[in-house]
Amino acid sequence: MDFRWNWWNREQVTKHGILPEEAEHVVRFANRPYPRRTGRDKWYVVGRGTGDRFVEVAFLLDPDETIFVIHAMPLGGRRRRRKRRN
Repeated sequence: MDFRWNWWNREQVTKHGILPEEAEHVVRFANRPYPRRTGRDKWYVVGRGTGDRFVEVAFLLDPDETIFVIHAMPLGGRRRRRKRRN
């Protein structure tokens, strides 16, 4: 599983306090029902990040199957509980 990072998606991830390595970890170790397809080439994952926090990650799957993360942020409070039930 290869990831493609540039200044734009690194900034999108780090502005929410997520490191690129943490986003990659969430995608690599996704458990059912994830990853979920949310568009033609767009996917969504929720999983454990650093420590005990849950992180949501959205990514595009390029034609060569490279993963390009477009969003990542920690889940907390009500959002965390709602996402875990799904």
